[in-house]
Amino acid sequence: MKRLSFLIIILGSIILPAKADLATIAAADSAYMADEFQTAVELYSKAISEDGPSAKLYYNLGNSYYRTGQPGKAILAYERSLRLDPTDRDARENLEFVNERITDRPGERGTFIGNSLDAASASMRSDTWAWIAFGAFLLTAAGVLTYLFTGNIGLRKLGFFGGIATFILCLISTFFAIRSASVSLVDDSAIITSPSTILSTAPRAPRDRSQEAMLLHEGTKVQILDSVKSTTDSVASVWYDVQIDNSHRAWINSKDVEII
Repeated sequence: MKRLSFLIIILGSIILPAKADLATIAAADSAYMADEFQTAVELYSKAISEDGPSAKLYYNLGNSYYRTGQPGKAILAYERSLRLDPTDRDARENLEFVNERITDRPGERGTFIGNSLDAASASMRSDTWAWIAFGAFLLTAAGVLTYLFTGNIGLRKLGFFGGIATFILCLISTFFAIRSASVSLVDDSAIITSPSTILSTAPRAPRDRSQEAMLLHEGTKVQILDSVKSTTDSVASVWYDVQIDNSHRAWINSKDVEII
C-alpha cells in the first residue's frame, strides 16, 4: 500500500506539470485565434520556459511575433523551430515569407558546396539520418556474411556489391547525421532584433561617421566570429564581430541581436 501511494505521488509530480503546460498552450492558442497576439507571445514564451524548447511552440511563437509587427523576433523563433525540426515545411515557408519582407538583402553567405551539404542534411532530422546509417551498417554486415559463408555465386556477388553500396550509404548517412546535429547545436548565428542598428568598424559605439560600418535592420541574420567586452564612459557592453555576407564584416552591440 505504501509503495502504491509512493508511485501515485511520483506520477502526480510528473503529470501535473504537463497538465499545467497544456493549459498554458491551450490559452496561447485561444489568444492567437482571438487576435490577441501579444498575449499569445507571452503565453507561448511561458510554455517554452516551463516545458523546454519545442519546434511547434517556436513555430507558433514566430507566427505570433509576426502578427505583432516584430519580424526580427518572428525570424528568430522560426530559426529556432528549424533547429529542432529541420523538416518542418510550414516553419521553413514562413521563414522564407518573412525574410522576403525585411529591409536588408545581404549578399551570398558561405560556399556553394557548404550550403548544398547543409540543405541536404536538413532534409531529415539527425536521428533519422542516424537510423539510416545504422540500418545500412546492418545490411553491410549481412552482405559480408553472405559473401563469406554462402557457396552460391549469385548470392556471393549480391553480398559483395550490395555490401559495398550499403557501406557507402552508411558513411554518407553518418556524415549527414553528424552535420545535421552540429548545425542544430552551433551558437554562432544571431538575428538582429532591434528595429535598426549601426554597425561599427571597432568594438565600440561609432564616435563619428568614419567609424560607422553600415546600417542594418531587424530580421537580418549574422554570423558571430568573435566577441569583445568594451567599456565606454564606465558603461560595460559586449560587442560581436559579425559577418553579414561573404563581403561584409563589422562589429555590433550584443543588445541588438539574439543568438539562435
